[in-house]
Order: sequence, then C-alpha cells, then structure tokens
Amino acid sequence: MSSSDASLHQQAETLYAEHHSWLAGWLRRRMGTADGAADLAQDTFLRVLTAREVPVLLEPKAFLATIARRLLANHYRREAIERAYLDTLACLPEELAPGPEDRRIVLEALCAIDRALDALPAKAREAFLLAQLEGMKYEDIAIRLGVTPRTVSNYMVRAVQACFFSQESTA
Repeated sequence: MSSSDASLHQQAETLYAEHHSWLAGWLRRRMGTADGAADLAQDTFLRVLTAREVPVLLEPKAFLATIARRLLANHYRREAIERAYLDTLACLPEELAPGPEDRRIVLEALCAIDRALDALPAKAREAFLLAQLEGMKYEDIAIRLGVTPRTVSNYMVRAVQACFFSQESTA
C-alpha cells in the first residue's frame, strides 16, 4: 500500500469513526427504515474509500450528506423503475412472464439505460423518448422541440450511443 493510499484509508477510517452513527441516523430519518439506512451509510463510506482522494473537509457532515443524498436519489429512482417494471409484468399472462434471473437482467438494463439517458441534455433525452415511446417521426419531434430534423437525428445518435455503451459497461 502506497503512502497516499494509506493516508486516504486513514482519512476514511477517521471519517467513518466520527460520523457513521450520525449518517446512519440522518438516513434513517429520511428513509424510515434502519436496514436501508445502514446499507446506504455503508455505501456512502464505500464511495469515500474508493475515491482517488478525499478533499480537506471543513464540513464532513455536509460532505457525507451530499454523497448520501445522491445515493438515496439513486435508490428511490431504482425502486420506481422496479415498481414500473413489476407493474408491467403483472399485466402479462403468466406463461409470458420472465423468470427471476431474466427479470434481474432486464431490471439492471433498465437502470443502466435510465442512468445513460439521465446524463444526456434534456432535449436529446426528450427526442429519444418521443421517438421510442410515442413513435413520433423526427420531423414532428423537431417541430415540438423547436430544432431542425438534423438536430433530432444527432440527438438520437447520442442517445442510442449512450444506451449502447451503458449496456456494454454492465455486461
């Protein structure tokens, strides 16, 4: 272990010892569940530990809360995606419903695509969703978004690439 790795590990260890209880309580109040809060608190410190560096912290609680808020938002977003997927599956005849392993794979893919689309500019994301979910033509999307059809085409390329590469990174 290099001296910088040892220093980072020591900083993370100190941060954990001094603030873990506070963070777990903070998350418990927001989530209403001790188990979920404990998991997210651990994930927060794991992010700190796997970071390349920990900045000098004047406000360590604010730093930890920022990381935890992001993880909490991701947690709720994933729950919403999972609920929507399970609601859709509930409408399928039982013989067409995928098995547990296929469900997990599809859910992971949906979450990866959601993250990829979320990273796009708003108009690119909207163009992609209008084309894929509403079946709109590029010309109609262009009118709706106030851009040219060529711009819509560029948005679609970006969105498809983002979705493709998000799947590659989870494979």
